[in-house]
Amino acid sequence: MIPRILTPSLIFAIASAASLSLYAADEHKEGYKDTPLIPGTQWHVHDSDRPVPRVITPGAKFSQMADAPSDAVILFDGKDLSKWKGDKGDANWKVEDGYIEGVGGNIRTRDEFGSFQLHIEWATPAKVESKSQGRGNNGVLIFGRYEIQVLDSYNNPTYADGQAGAIYGQKPPLVNSSRGPGEWQTYDITFDAPEFDDSGKLTKKAFVTVIHNGVVIHHHQEILGKTGHKMVGTYEGAKSKGPLELYYHNNAVRFRNIWIRNLGEYDKP
Repeated sequence: MIPRILTPSLIFAIASAASLSLYAADEHKEGYKDTPLIPGTQWHVHDSDRPVPRVITPGAKFSQMADAPSDAVILFDGKDLSKWKGDKGDANWKVEDGYIEGVGGNIRTRDEFGSFQLHIEWATPAKVESKSQGRGNNGVLIFGRYEIQVLDSYNNPTYADGQAGAIYGQKPPLVNSSRGPGEWQTYDITFDAPEFDDSGKLTKKAFVTVIHNGVVIHHHQEILGKTGHKMVGTYEGAKSKGPLELYYHNNAVRFRNIWIRNLGEYDKP
């Protein structure tokens, strides 16, 4: 029963309880407020207040196990990692049943690419053992610098610019089109490489289009610079060509059917 008279001590107790409740809610909110502001936005990197993308259900199938075009480079055909290398020599990830699985260290392509079209399929662990960024964390690192986040974002609260498909630390996906843990998912990525003049000065930033499970989540979106945790990167040291890289973040994420093709130029055979 609510007392008829609110004494000063009772008012103080109610206010204190409300304050503690709000503090507890903020304390468990995913993200940060002490990171740099992202240029051109009102948001901090991994901002806890940034709106998370709305959730949609993707179509039943889009480009799963899509055959590679005739001019594509097959980066992984389900059999070996001969197109890849590791931090200390040959790539050491597990190859099994047509997929590769991260077991430690990064792997990157032996070849370098400029502007490209990439198809890659991935699956996070079927058994959920963590939360937020600890759940199926990996990434497609273009040139080893610009990360398209890989994460189990199915019923998994985390900061918006760290969700599956995010340009990590810069731009959340337009929508969350994730499948459930253990299910195969597809990225179809078109990357427009940055350009530099003869002196090495940046003349055009990189742009990326990402289709996740058949849903456009980035459309010709500018990349601000090198991506990373709690940082705003630049193009310092960047080049117009580079390898594709996958990394290991203590999560056994699987990949399969990886192919890439150079975009080429108009009016050039």
